[in-house]
This record gives sequence, structure tokens and C-alpha cells, in this order.
Amino acid sequence: MTRILIADDHPIIVSGLKAVLDGTRYEVVAAVATGEEVIPAAERLDPDILLLDVSMPGWSGIDVLRALRAAGSKRPVVLLTAALDDQALIEAVRLGVEGIVLKEGAHQLLIPCLDAVREGRRWIQQDLLQRALDLQMRGGAAPDPLRGLSERERAIAGLVARGLRNRDIAERLGVNEGTVKVHLHRIYRKLGVGSRTELVLHIRP
Repeated sequence: MTRILIADDHPIIVSGLKAVLDGTRYEVVAAVATGEEVIPAAERLDPDILLLDVSMPGWSGIDVLRALRAAGSKRPVVLLTAALDDQALIEAVRLGVEGIVLKEGAHQLLIPCLDAVREGRRWIQQDLLQRALDLQMRGGAAPDPLRGLSERERAIAGLVARGLRNRDIAERLGVNEGTVKVHLHRIYRKLGVGSRTELVLHIRP
């Protein structure tokens, strides 16, 4: 069995991941809710692969990846994210992340990703890989219209831009609809917009 350590602050997401992995060659040895818990848990349990949410309280999945690589750790890391901005994508690739899977496709793509990583290969979802290659060819990230937002706020803004309603966004992210509304008000304030339409135009002028 390949041992997996999960880091995600949403119990619903953790339960879903465990359900996807149940009955496979992968065993979940622990699930932690913050990035700061990952490295001590990994040292104690010695999992084969770390499955990290990009957006967590305190340290993000990118922060954990950065700390691991700075310490010389080669332990395989797979990032699970609702959305990934250009800067985070470039850094994750530069740090040698072994896998990146978008949450909305995790039920279908997580096992293929883990299988590849288990065999020593890198697996990054195709659209993300193409974006990373395009950014590298341009010499860096394009201007970030969502600069100043948290990872969770970026995820919500991205789903709004795709036309999803608050209820749909809440289901995708494993939160309640009221939480989405609170985040949206913060997004509007930070970006200086007053409506969903203005938000979409801000992201995609």
C-alpha cells in the first residue's frame, strides 16, 4: 500500500478524498487541517505522498511545499486546489511539485495522478500544464487581476467568472452559501468592484 497524508481544512473534502481512495492501493494514514501540521505529521508517520490543499488556514500548500524543498525534502507532493493563480502555479512548478489536481475533477483524476507520482513521474492537469508552459515562454506571469486576494477568495472569484451561482460555488468548495456571500463582499471591497458583473469584467476585461 502507498501511504497518503492529507492536509485540508474542510471535513467534507477530506471525507470525499477518503471515499475516492477507499479500496485502492492508497492508504490514508492521517488527515490534518492546517499547513503547519504537515511537516511534523510527515516526520512522525513517514507517508509516501503528501496530498495538500493549496488554500488552508496559516500555511498554504505552496508554503508547505516551499518549506519542504528548502529543507532538502524530496517527499512527493500533490497539490489539490479549487483554483491556482499564475504566480502560485509558476512557483509550484519551479519547486518541482509532483502533481496538481483541480478539486472539481478530483473524483476522476486523483487516482491517475497518484499512480503517476507513485511511479516516479510528474502529473499536472493538462490545462494547468499548458498555462505553466505559456507563462514560462512569456518569461513570467501576466499581471494578476486578483492580486491581494486569499487563495479561497481567488477560487470563489474564478468560479463566479465561470458563471456559477453562490449555491453551486458552496457545493464545489465544501462550504455553506453564507460563507460564499461573506467572501464575495470581501472580494468586492478588495478589488473595488460593486457587483458580480463588475467582478467578471475585472478578471476578464
